[in-house]
Amino acid sequence: MANLKERWGIKSNWQMTVIFVVFAITGTTASYLSKPILAWLGITRDTLHPVLYWTLYILIILPVYKILLVIIGTLFGQHTFFKNFVFKMLRGMKLGFIADVFGNKKQ
Repeated sequence: MANLKERWGIKSNWQMTVIFVVFAITGTTASYLSKPILAWLGITRDTLHPVLYWTLYILIILPVYKILLVIIGTLFGQHTFFKNFVFKMLRGMKLGFIADVFGNKKQ
């Protein structure tokens, strides 16, 4: 736990707890919201091959998760941590140009 706190620059166990709670809420919410988005697009398990459906489901979850992570993290007072976390995730996915568009040019 100490290594994670050091790597993330976290000062207290309370902040670590808040961050874990935000991750849990965000993951659940992103999964919950992605199904209605697919349904709104007219994509259901019945109308598409299961492999294609789940591929699209995951592709929908990814941006929803990132947006919710910053929003929910902000509500819990951890905006800077989660904004930087999302930008780092984007760079790891070779989508760093998105971070650059929003003004985070950190390498």
